[in-house]
Amino acid sequence: MTPWRRAKQRRYADPSATATPRIELPNEKLLPLVRQFVAKGEKVIISVKGFSMRPFLEHLRDRVKLAPWTTLAVGDAVLAEIAPGHFVLHRIIAIDGERFTLMGDGNVRGTETCTTADVCGVVIEYLRPNGHVIPADDPQLKRNIKLWRRLLPFRRLLLLIYKSTI
Repeated sequence: MTPWRRAKQRRYADPSATATPRIELPNEKLLPLVRQFVAKGEKVIISVKGFSMRPFLEHLRDRVKLAPWTTLAVGDAVLAEIAPGHFVLHRIIAIDGERFTLMGDGNVRGTETCTTADVCGVVIEYLRPNGHVIPADDPQLKRNIKLWRRLLPFRRLLLLIYKSTI
């Protein structure tokens, strides 16, 4: 194991991971409930599943806090139902009136579209296992997201390098 990998494991180590059993629900059961709670005005924390939001969010390592939204902008990460029963947590890359184009940070091509009615909630906080909380409106995070969007032509190579270091 490389020193870089060990340092990253220590940085994101969850001291309570072994003490608290993890209960996993399939997305098709959990996310409709999340949608209902957020629609009622509640804030909900969910674990991230999948690799489409790398490098900002890692599969089963990170969690996000979702909240109801009033306005959405390019760069916001949203939970959206893009087809009946099929939810994605992706970033808005374009807005055309009531339609949004979504793409995962870890995707090198392929987008989804949805409408405002399909958006279940917006990410307001990124939660790391070590207790570190990053607000979605953090200026440094916003700069990193903007830079990552510009690096789309090089994303495949950058993700390959990232995967080799985790």
